Amino acid sequence: MSPATLELPAARPANGRARPPLPPPGGGDGPDREPAPPRPLLDNVCLAMLFLIAGEIMFFGGLVSAFLVLRTAAPVWPPPLQPRLPLGVTGVNTLVLLASSATMLAAVRALRRGDGVALVQRLVVTAGLGALFLLVQGYEWTRLIHHGLTLASGAYGATFYTLIGTHAAHVLGALVWLAVTTVLAARGGVLDGRTGTLRACAMYWHFVVALWPVLYLAVYLI
Repeated sequence: MSPATLELPAARPANGRARPPLPPPGGGDGPDREPAPPRPLLDNVCLAMLFLIAGEIMFFGGLVSAFLVLRTAAPVWPPPLQPRLPLGVTGVNTLVLLASSATMLAAVRALRRGDGVALVQRLVVTAGLGALFLLVQGYEWTRLIHHGLTLASGAYGATFYTLIGTHAAHVLGALVWLAVTTVLAARGGVLDGRTGTLRACAMYWHFVVALWPVLYLAVYLI
């Protein structure tokens, strides 16, 4: 046997045990590559929106609580000689706002499919329904003011315009944000991976929509 064919025995430590194999190198493209870092469930924009919504819930909770305290303390509610709130028109208007939440859900589904045309169409319909809700609200406020219900009408008028007006201001802010998001989506600035703005806008829109039936029940119906 030639010296070239001789194999040297594996080196063993002094205690006679074999050395453990070295770990496979990471960073390659094969099965031994290092695992990718876990992707967060929510990006920073959506996480900040959750904190904002939590603060808004506490804010409106305080307003509704103050309204209920004033109403409970009043001997008669609504006060005599004050115009009654338009239940029927506002009820239909509530359905309009709820429909806008459904179209926003459809827009998010179009985003997941990567359908840019359907995404823009659903956002435009959502914005249109939100604008219609505000227009009807403004028309009803004009009629109520004409019939004598103003901020100076005591606790009845003050609490009505404070609660409903604050919600309308939030819907208006959400509508402006939705309009900007729709323009970005039409220019292709949402489907390229930057979806946090649209998702946060959808979260806030669903919040203002879900808040309205609570106010409608507390202010108009109870």
